[in-house]
Amino acid sequence: MNWDGTLRRIHAPILMYHYVSAIPAGADRVRISLTVEPYIFRQQMAYLRDNGYQPISLYDLYGALMQGSPLPANPVVLTFDDSYIDHYTEVFPILREFGYTATFFVITARADANDPAHLNWEQIRTMADAGMSMESHTKNHAELDTRDYDFLLYEILGSLQSLAYYTGRQTHMFCYPVGRYDANTLDFLRTLPIWAAVTTQPGTLHTSDNLLETPRVRISHDTSLATFAYLLQR
Repeated sequence: MNWDGTLRRIHAPILMYHYVSAIPAGADRVRISLTVEPYIFRQQMAYLRDNGYQPISLYDLYGALMQGSPLPANPVVLTFDDSYIDHYTEVFPILREFGYTATFFVITARADANDPAHLNWEQIRTMADAGMSMESHTKNHAELDTRDYDFLLYEILGSLQSLAYYTGRQTHMFCYPVGRYDANTLDFLRTLPIWAAVTTQPGTLHTSDNLLETPRVRISHDTSLATFAYLLQR
C-alpha cells in the first residue's frame, strides 16, 4: 500500500504479550514477568469488550496511517511474541470466544524443528486460516543490531519465505527480537516488503513517517486490571 503523502498521527494501544500460561515450577523472575495467566488474560479481553474497545489488525492501523482508512472507535491491537505453544492452546481459544483477531510473531526455526514449546506449522496454518495474522519474528530470535547483510538476509528474509510457504499468505509485519536493532537493520528492512515493524519501546502514538519503529504497551504478570485500564487510556 502506497503512502498518499499525508502525515498522520494515531493514538492506538498495541498490546504486547509473551506467555499466557500458568507459572511453571521453578520459573525465574524473567519467566514470571513475561507471563499472564489465562484467567487474567480472559479478564482483560472481557474488559476490552465491556468498555467498547475494538481489536484491529496491524494492517488496519497501517491502512489508516498510510491512506486514511477509517478505524473503529477505541481501536486496540493485540500482539503476541515468540510463538509459544500456549498461543495455540490458551490464547487462540479465548480470542475465538470473544470474536477477536490478533497478531502473532513467529520464530520460524522453532516451527521447522517441531519444538514442543512453540507453535508448529500445522498450528500456525490453522490460526492463519482462522483470521489471525502470523508475522515474522526472524528465524532464530537473534538480536539484529551489529549484524551484517548476509545475517539479516538469512534471519529476516528466510522467515518471510517460510511463513509465505506454510500459510499461503505474504507477510508484511515484523517484530525485532528482544527489541534490538540499529540503523543498518532499518535500512535492510526498507529493501523488503515489510510495511511496519514493532518494537519493545513504550508508547501509543503512531505516525505515518516512522512505521519501522512502532511502539507498544507491555502487558506483564503484575499488570492489574486497573493498570490494564490505565494503559489503554494513555
